[in-house]
Amino acid sequence: MKTGEKASPGKQGPPVDWHAVRQRLEKARGAIEHAWTPSSAETLRVLMARAQALGRVPDPAETPGEHLDVVEFVLAHERYAVETRHVREVAPLENLTPLPCTPAFVLGIVNLRGEILSVIDIKKFFELPEQGLTDLNRIIVLQSEGMLFGILADAIAGVRRIPAAAIQPSLPTLTGIREAYLLGVTPGRLVILDAERLLTDESMIVQEQVAG
Repeated sequence: MKTGEKASPGKQGPPVDWHAVRQRLEKARGAIEHAWTPSSAETLRVLMARAQALGRVPDPAETPGEHLDVVEFVLAHERYAVETRHVREVAPLENLTPLPCTPAFVLGIVNLRGEILSVIDIKKFFELPEQGLTDLNRIIVLQSEGMLFGILADAIAGVRRIPAAAIQPSLPTLTGIREAYLLGVTPGRLVILDAERLLTDESMIVQEQVAG
């Protein structure tokens, strides 16, 4: 454009509102900063997690080998468990046949895939409150070299691992026959039965209890 010439009015754009531009930039910067700033609750959670991780002392009970793997089950609204090394399998309670001339705690026998298996009602054996059979009942099959039978559970809670150091020798409230077959109790009142003691108890041999 030469000196003295005027610009064509059609080629000029609208005037720039620099105040509005600065406001939009400030809003955008604030939104970005807010998006990357954690809330006070999130900050506290992260700091607590870091403190717990840094202050955590290794638990001696976590040493490999110093734990018990157990099957947890329910009896009369109480939680019991037996070590998995004594458990062959867990099966539904089906086609139960009562046996005459046997102790009251012998519920009967079942045919488990062609194998005749006696079933012990552990509630009667431990003199616990009885309740009727339901669809939740399961048979926990215990096995050793010379013994095989099933114990009746009201329901199966699952398999879990318990640190050996967390198992207490006994509870004062557990006396008599329950204490004799007790391996230990956890702080959460999970009663761990001595399955090995049950498997070596001669009173569990049903054949010797049946009258000739």
